[in-house]
Formats: sequence, structure tokens, C-alpha cells
Amino acid sequence: MNVAAVDPGREKCGLAIVTEEGRVLAQDVVATARLAEEISVRAKEFSPTLVVLGNGTTSAEAGAVIRTALPELPIEVVDEYRTTDDARRAYWESNPPTGWRRLFPTGMQVPPVPVDDFVAVILARRYLEQQKR
Repeated sequence: MNVAAVDPGREKCGLAIVTEEGRVLAQDVVATARLAEEISVRAKEFSPTLVVLGNGTTSAEAGAVIRTALPELPIEVVDEYRTTDDARRAYWESNPPTGWRRLFPTGMQVPPVPVDDFVAVILARRYLEQQKR
């Protein structure tokens, strides 16, 4: 079972495909205006069985776009509480600081790129973890 996950936002969305075991197959930051097209492409490539959607900014609008693009897939809404902090940590774990940045604690740094894709991965894993309980 693969899960598509979306971290909705006004300008950009995090999009990820995660296996039932939590392995990341794809993760991207996409323009909100292109969400329908991007999630459709990933759905054709990875055949998710459902979409996990964060409950934050523009969640209702993103849900409507996803329902139109992938009407056959159920959508499960997941709480986004503290996902940005978790995503920043995940970013630095995947991209350890170099140069002068390695001298400062990563908790005091802001990643140089958006981390919405990492948020989408976290949302998918939260959902999968809830299903195991």
C-alpha cells in the first residue's frame, strides 16, 4: 500500500508518496496551482490507495482539488501540529550543514529551501502510525 500525502499551502504544497512501511518513494514541493496535475502524475506512477491531507492552511481548497483530480481515492485528514519543526529537523538530517552553518546548532537555523515536502512525509507517517494502533 502506498499513501500520497499533501501539505497544503497558499502558494506551494508539499507532496510525498510513502509506502506502508514508511519508506519515501517521492517527495516534492509543488506550486499550489499545479497540485491537481502533480498529484495525478504521482498517482499514475505509484498507485496510492489513499491521500493524506494536512489540516492546515487551505486544507479545504486542496481537498476539493484532490477530489476532482483523484475522485476514486479516499482522503484522510491528519493534524499538522508541530510538523514544521519536525520537518526542519528532518531536512537537516538529510542535508547536514556545511561550511559556516556546521558551527551553529541546526535548531537555530532555518533551512535554505522550503520544507513542505518533508511535512508531507511526516503527515503520511503519522497517518500510517495511527493505523497500526
